[in-house]
Amino acid sequence: MFFEKKRNKASLKKQKGDLPPPSQNNDEVKSQTNDQQPISDSSEVFIKDVKDRIHSPADLVIRYVTETITILYIDNLIKEDVLNEKILPILQNMNDETPTSIHNQLPLPQVNVADQMNQSIETMLTGAVLIHAAGHALVTMVLIPARESRGLSAPENESQVIGSQVGFNESLSTNISLVRRFILSPDLSNERLKVGKQTNTALSILYMDGIATEQNVNTVRQRIQTLDIEDLIDSAELAELIDDSSLSIFPQMLLTERPDRFCDGLLSGKIGILVDGSSMGILCPCSFIEFFQSREDKNLRWPIATFVRWLRFVAIFISIFFTPIYVASLTFHYEVIPQPLLVPLSESRAKVPFPPILEALFLELIMELLREAGARLPTKIGQTIGIVGGVVLGTAAVQAGITSNILIIIVALCALSSFITPSYMMGNVIRLLRFPIIILAGFWGYYGIMLALCILIIHLLRQTSLGAPYMAPFYPPRLKDLGDSLIRLPYPFIIRKSPNARVEDPDYSTMHVNLKGGKKVKK
Repeated sequence: MFFEKKRNKASLKKQKGDLPPPSQNNDEVKSQTNDQQPISDSSEVFIKDVKDRIHSPADLVIRYVTETITILYIDNLIKEDVLNEKILPILQNMNDETPTSIHNQLPLPQVNVADQMNQSIETMLTGAVLIHAAGHALVTMVLIPARESRGLSAPENESQVIGSQVGFNESLSTNISLVRRFILSPDLSNERLKVGKQTNTALSILYMDGIATEQNVNTVRQRIQTLDIEDLIDSAELAELIDDSSLSIFPQMLLTERPDRFCDGLLSGKIGILVDGSSMGILCPCSFIEFFQSREDKNLRWPIATFVRWLRFVAIFISIFFTPIYVASLTFHYEVIPQPLLVPLSESRAKVPFPPILEALFLELIMELLREAGARLPTKIGQTIGIVGGVVLGTAAVQAGITSNILIIIVALCALSSFITPSYMMGNVIRLLRFPIIILAGFWGYYGIMLALCILIIHLLRQTSLGAPYMAPFYPPRLKDLGDSLIRLPYPFIIRKSPNARVEDPDYSTMHVNLKGGKKVKK
């Protein structure tokens, strides 16, 4: 290299303005752990150390700027236009090539100096340029990440007619900016953490200072900091790792891709978590009833919003219990079937050779296969498979005498009802609950259904979310919080606080909006 001889000479002496203590020799460096390894004042040794730490990747770029300055970065992780226009011209024209001078002269906001290899490597892998000056046991880190992310679009899993039509994407900085567009308050707190030994995934804990309780914030922070995992890819994984009961099939933390719903939760005293690389935000603590509420409920007039909520609860009952009731009635309890329906039922099942429990499980399994096939295939093909497959299989099954017409109607109604649940995670739980209840109904009839219902209620009453009751405001009963649960009262009568938030500010939890005066007044 052209600068190689001069670089070796420069590495033998320290230049003025260097701040750290003298660097250690190679034997001392080798005896230390990677986390405690200092940065060498020799450019060649520093480059070798970097290559050893990241196993000499093909996308590692090493550029010699001057006789003493070397830069290292990972290709496609930085903004090369910023490097070429704002960093290289300054480095090439510097008179004082010390880390302190480089730090002071670079016109960029995220410029730091490190004296440990571990810190510099981690920063470089997040999109930083490492600037090493020969003769100095320091490295200047300039963070200019270039991350590809899709543009903002409407949420796919939580669509609504009235309200905001923008959803989170996979960029953490973009998602935080969306939150700050809704909440222009200095009380919005943002804490940055990293999780995963291999992925080193960045995440942010957001909450409203003075509204969210310090106990909930400390609980979430402690659970995240104590995680000992190798990788973290998505926010759904994090929600399962830090919830109160990972063995339960019921989610205790709400996943949402809507910034407006996320901000609504923060303003209600909840803790929000955004994970880099995930388009879903986490809200906690949450109650069971909140998984069946939609942000659009607050955009509708209160009678219509109340009607829609009750429609969802009826749909939940239909989805879980209609097929088990059919199985139990035909197996053990013919007396509960109205007499006008007995003849159609008998004629419909005349050619079916299977008992009702096997018939129901067979159709439910076919329905789940069609649902998964439609979800995994491309959009246009998936819709065709779902419609054509359902019609063809249903018609063929009836003509072959495998099932009855009435059961096909019931199973289709149950499947349709399961789609009404606003939360995808809770919708999956409802899909799963049908199968054990059908089995209990096939063995013990209505007694089996009641047994399943009792087990389900007991399990829900035992669940918590960040230590708060999962069935609030019904258990323990909180009458003042019922106004935004099964029904949606007019805004002057709605308390802003979430049932499980336990808001820190006592005045905030007892305020409601006076629409005429435009002010908040105590109740």
